[in-house]
Order: sequence, then C-alpha cells, then structure tokens
Amino acid sequence: MNWITNYVRPTINSLFSRREIPDNLWSKCPECGTMLFHRELTDNLNVCTNCDHHLAITPRDRFAALFDGGVFAEVKVPEPIADPLHFRDQKKYPDRMKAAQKATGEKEAMLVAEGEMNRTPIVAAAQNFAFMGGSMSMYVGNAIIAGAERAVKLKRPFVLFSAAGGARMQEGILGLMQMPRTTIAVEMLKDAGLPYIVVLTHPTTGGVTASYAMLGDVQIAEPNALIGFAGARVIEQTIREKLPEGFQRSEYLLDHGMLDRVTHRKALKEELTTILRMLSGQPPAVKGDLPKPEAKPAEGTKPAT
Repeated sequence: MNWITNYVRPTINSLFSRREIPDNLWSKCPECGTMLFHRELTDNLNVCTNCDHHLAITPRDRFAALFDGGVFAEVKVPEPIADPLHFRDQKKYPDRMKAAQKATGEKEAMLVAEGEMNRTPIVAAAQNFAFMGGSMSMYVGNAIIAGAERAVKLKRPFVLFSAAGGARMQEGILGLMQMPRTTIAVEMLKDAGLPYIVVLTHPTTGGVTASYAMLGDVQIAEPNALIGFAGARVIEQTIREKLPEGFQRSEYLLDHGMLDRVTHRKALKEELTTILRMLSGQPPAVKGDLPKPEAKPAEGTKPAT
C-alpha cells in the first residue's frame, strides 16, 4: 500500500479543491443589498426580511400562496399565431420565445388559474415579468379573455396581477391591439355584475397601464411598485420640469387618488378575500376549519324538531 498515493495526495487535494456552490442558493436584495437565503426568501413570499422590499415572484409561486392549500387548476388559453410578422432583430422572434420558455419554464407571459381563496371561488391571472418583460402579446390578450369568459361562466370574481413593460414589440400592432381586446373582456365582467380586482406589481408600465391594469373596480398595488405609462425621463424631457421624488411609485399614486390601496404581499390574500366577499354580497370568510356554531333559537320559540 502506497500511503503517499492513497492518503497524503487525496488529503491535500481535498484541502485545496474548490467546492462548487449552486448560484441559486442566495439572492441579493436590490434595495438594501442584504444576501438572502433562498429558502428563507421563499417562505417570506420573496419579500426581503431586512428592509421589506418586494422582489419579483413567479405566477405559480404567487398562486401557491394565494389559493387554499396551494391547489389551483389552470385555465386553457387559445394559442395564437406563433410569429405573425416574421420579426427579427438580433435574434428571430421564435428563438427569443424558446429562450424565455427555457429560462422560466412557462409557455408564455401570463398564467390563468381557478380555485378557492379562503373558501372564496375566484379566477385569477398573473403576468410573469421574467418572460420577455411580461410584455403584452396576443397570447396575453387571449389569456385575459379566457379568464374573463371562465369567470362569467362560473360566476366568479376575476383577480389580475399585472407586471409588464408594455406591449411586445415583436408583434407590433397585433400586440397593441390587445389593449381594446382586453378592455372588452373587462366590460364582459362588468356586464355580468362580477368584481374585477387588479393588483399592480413592480413594474406595470406602457400599454398595460393604459388598458386592463387600470380598469379594476378596486385598484391595489404592492409597496414601492413602479406604475406608469411613459418613463420618468421621457416625462421630464416633455414637460421640462423635475419630477417629485417617488413619482410613479405606488405610495405616491395612492396619495394622489390613482390607487385604492397599497397592500403588503403577505396581507394580500386576506385583503382580497374581504373586498371580494363584500362586493359579492357574501358574509365574511370563516376562519380556520371549524364548523359554524349552531344557531340558538330565540327566546320564546321552540327548537325545530
């Protein structure tokens, strides 16, 4: 037995070898710079445990926290034409789509689902900013229409979580045409007397803000979310004035009457439940899994036999 080969060399190699650490174990908060362990961050709904900054969250993770027990069923969305304009910049549009699908594990920039939230049946849709900036495409338009039609069919409220940089430039005018299409979908809900609630998340800009994102019966935003149509630099160059600090952030918009609420992500489920049940004329949600107490007969009356 050669002890130098079998013992000394492996020991030295183990001391000087570099351990490979997965890149996704830690995330850096963009607001305060704190390094956040991925499990701790996930348990806190992607909210920084140090400064309370709301980081991006995927639609599936959001739905897992929103629906009871994390159980929901996806609503089928009609497939549009894959590459209607044969658009190409540095890459072909289909190649960009494949890259986004591989990076996110999703088919497109919006996910539509149905389920129960605190025992309140709803239909919900959420945009994924990681998928090509959550850009409004023909698929996104189809998704909102499919969600609205499903809500009308089931007579359920519709909740939409917006996050987008605007219309998808690779689809040109076809992307912009989703603004009137989605507006009609919102009108379908209003004609049916169903609540439509929008939760604006960071960021919600461009044509999305100019259409379905600002048409809710109640407008809620997450803290410090960027919300607006044009960018601050464009506005400053147009009006030739310095914009106030915090302009286009959710707290500023709340103070100036463009929003109804600014709600922490961890409190959204309870807030939405309360608002939806109030708008639908339903009693408050029952807390926990205990059965309702039996109603006591009034004085002077006999209990039912």
